[in-house]
Amino acid sequence: MARIRSVEGWVPGGTPGPWRLALTPPGACANPGDLDGVTDWIPATVPGTAAAALRAAGRWSETAPEPIHDRDVWYRARLVGSGRVRLRFEGLATLAEIWLDGVPVLTSRSMFEPQAIEADLGGEADLAICFRSLRADLDRPARRGRWRPWMITPGSLRHQRTSLLGFMPGWCPEIDHVGPFGPVTVEAVKSEPAAADLRATFDGETGRLFARLHLDSGTTSAVLVCAGREAPLTAIEPGLFAGELVLPGIAPWWPHTHGTPHLHPAAARVDGALLDLGRVGFRSLSLTRPFEEGLSLAVNGVPVFCRGANWMPPDLVGLGAEGDRTLLTLAREAGMNMLRVPGTTLYPATDFYDLCDELGILVWQDLMLANFDYPHGDPDFAGRLAGEVTAFLDRTQTAPSLCVLCGGSEVWQQAAMLGAPRSVWADAFCATGLGALAATLRPDLVVVPNSPSGGALPFLPREGCTHYFGVGAYRRPLEDARRAQVGFASECLAFANPPEPGTPGPAGPDDPRWAAGIPRDRGADWDFETVRDHYVGVLYGVDPAALRAHDPERYLELGRAAVAEVMEATFAEWRRPQSPTAGGLVLMLRDLGPGAGWGVIDWTQRPKSGWYALKRAFRPVQVVISDEGLDGLHLHVLNETDTAREMTLALSLSDAGGRVAAQAERVVAVGARSTLTLSSAELLGRFFDATDSYRFGPRVHDLAQARLIGADGTILAESFHFPGGRSVAREDIGLRAEPVATDAGPGLRIAADRLALGVQIQTSGALPDDNYFHLAPGSVRTIAFPGCARLPRGQVRAINGNAVAEFGHDD
Repeated sequence: MARIRSVEGWVPGGTPGPWRLALTPPGACANPGDLDGVTDWIPATVPGTAAAALRAAGRWSETAPEPIHDRDVWYRARLVGSGRVRLRFEGLATLAEIWLDGVPVLTSRSMFEPQAIEADLGGEADLAICFRSLRADLDRPARRGRWRPWMITPGSLRHQRTSLLGFMPGWCPEIDHVGPFGPVTVEAVKSEPAAADLRATFDGETGRLFARLHLDSGTTSAVLVCAGREAPLTAIEPGLFAGELVLPGIAPWWPHTHGTPHLHPAAARVDGALLDLGRVGFRSLSLTRPFEEGLSLAVNGVPVFCRGANWMPPDLVGLGAEGDRTLLTLAREAGMNMLRVPGTTLYPATDFYDLCDELGILVWQDLMLANFDYPHGDPDFAGRLAGEVTAFLDRTQTAPSLCVLCGGSEVWQQAAMLGAPRSVWADAFCATGLGALAATLRPDLVVVPNSPSGGALPFLPREGCTHYFGVGAYRRPLEDARRAQVGFASECLAFANPPEPGTPGPAGPDDPRWAAGIPRDRGADWDFETVRDHYVGVLYGVDPAALRAHDPERYLELGRAAVAEVMEATFAEWRRPQSPTAGGLVLMLRDLGPGAGWGVIDWTQRPKSGWYALKRAFRPVQVVISDEGLDGLHLHVLNETDTAREMTLALSLSDAGGRVAAQAERVVAVGARSTLTLSSAELLGRFFDATDSYRFGPRVHDLAQARLIGADGTILAESFHFPGGRSVAREDIGLRAEPVATDAGPGLRIAADRLALGVQIQTSGALPDDNYFHLAPGSVRTIAFPGCARLPRGQVRAINGNAVAEFGHDD
């Protein structure tokens, strides 16, 4: 249901507390009456987890997490009040039993399904929750699945409705999640407005807001209000009012890369009292081609190249939402317009979707299913799953950001890769049942049966959606990003991404803690650091193993640069107008712990080199270069914004020292949400072997630089191509940096006499607005440090330079 934010004259319910927590052996206490001998109680915060409470008490640490699933965990609090009340539990992990004054009132076996009970209070009551040992339950004999995944253990998890976080060795820290991680609230039954059911549609011109309000049976009138307009609702029966508000010309909701994410306040006036129903967005969502040909989304009739990352909870210990806004703001700043919540995690709180609505970020939501052969034929399991899906769609019914509902992560792929036929891996619930369920609650969503899925085999790159790791884990050449003809990559580009120098945690490969932070697939004889090392060797012609042993600082420096180059090059290929690729989501947005994890943001929420590369690759106004062999270089100008633009497109081909072999520029007009492609021959107006394909003589240029220049001379976008590869031999390139003032705060003017590769700005005091970029010979870049009152202290270096430029000063 739509969240009722506030009601005039209504006092919302409170929260029980204070809370206490105790651990007991499994089954030692059958009910609260057996707790009299338990004296080792500690304070606990709700919402929260046992791990968070134990950490606060100095009895647990995420650096060496002790198991919690092997014990029963008890929570107790006092309820104060009188009369009929409703207790709501928004998240119980996982096997929960609840008592009021020693009387059992609720049992829950799902971490994902909210629960509610009603009870009569007569002053004070004792509320007790016991979270039974999940380990004891997992160790009981259970029917085995038709296949067993390598990544997740134990196999009996397939029967549980709990998060897989903590059960994936080599993938995430083994933290046990136990406790009331969602809010627990108590409210007087008669004082609460019952429910509001809202649906928003948009046909390209007109928005419609449908409402069904379940109110007190004595209500006489209800009026729906939105965007300054209103419409009366009709009494269908006592306490039920329904109707629609038609909003011609309403400003629609867009992903931020393509427009403004307009949200409009909605309310209901009920017998003179105003119910705040929050904000709603109006948008349409459709496929631009059949799913089997590759997932491709259009928002409000406009095809959208979806780019972003896979989302992980910002608080892996307490499972709270602290940090959501910071991470989502960083995602938006990097140009991401989609995040995927994979089936290995948990459904985020409603506030997460509110923030994505506000920031204009699309959300791909998996069901919490991953890799296992789930017992869909078991009525109890099927009922719990349907309940959690219904509850999720119900509470996110007004979220325009929610766009894809997916049946889970790598369930179909896991079975198919083990050789099972379609009749085994394509389960009926995800193939058909999920779509039917969604159609009744959120018919505006695109339903995807699994990630990946869509072809003769679920993981083929061209059909449906794929987890593309050709460039990445499978160490294919960069050209494979084109050769694979990827339709939509809901996971891609996984590397062990080194954090910035000075980040808390292991400092490098000579630190004994380093290996623990490297992600790996269980059972594989390689990890994702060897994947990164492969591309260091390919790009720079060096031996990463030798560097690791003899110069670990240089090893990490080249590793950071290589990750940035591979990510930027791959998305440049996929965003070509002629590319069949309609989206790519990197694995993943944020690290789950210290070290070189998959995240493009580290565990302290500081961006890494990949984040800066994606920020450039994801620009709504962009120029990319593609090597078309005998047809020369193609320059692709992209304008995803809702405004037509006139810009100057400049192409320069030179050697590393700056001697220009050919250059040209042209004023180009690119319509709103349009593209333009020009070849190097069209721009130059003559033959020049820009790709070094004809080879009639020695190559006379080392790089091609394309720039998009605004009317005021601002460089809007820049792209590079290296026909002869990159030399990272250290030499004098004349790199220098001097302080300047910018509109965004203190900054640096960085210049180089010769080509500067992978320019890195290192500072612990602030974040530059760009990093890990190339600098053409003789050119200048101005870098700002937004939010800083003064220039921080730091260094500028390039991976092919032999000198370091220092800047700033100590406070």
